[in-house]
Amino acid sequence: MLQLLKRLLGWETVDYKALLQAGALIIDVRTKEEFAAGHAPKAINIPLQQLHKKVRWIKRQKKPVIVCCASGMRSAQATHYLKNHGIEAYNIGSWRKAAKVCSQVS
Repeated sequence: MLQLLKRLLGWETVDYKALLQAGALIIDVRTKEEFAAGHAPKAINIPLQQLHKKVRWIKRQKKPVIVCCASGMRSAQATHYLKNHGIEAYNIGSWRKAAKVCSQVS
């Protein structure tokens, strides 16, 4: 049951460190106010409600995308949306987890 829930939420077993070393983008889909209060290094803030406006720009980057938010719910929605638009996207869950992974990348 837990594996099904993880798959549905987009919390796959992924080597995020390797993705970041390969140049993946980190997109934080929280509000601007939440982002200003703390975020992962190098994260780009694109609030979930504005994601549809940035899909073309994200596609042009030609990089995998790691999506984060506060708890993993909004990032799950964003990951699903990006995948439906042909973008390689992964839901890391919380921005704190993304920040921790970023600190492990040289």
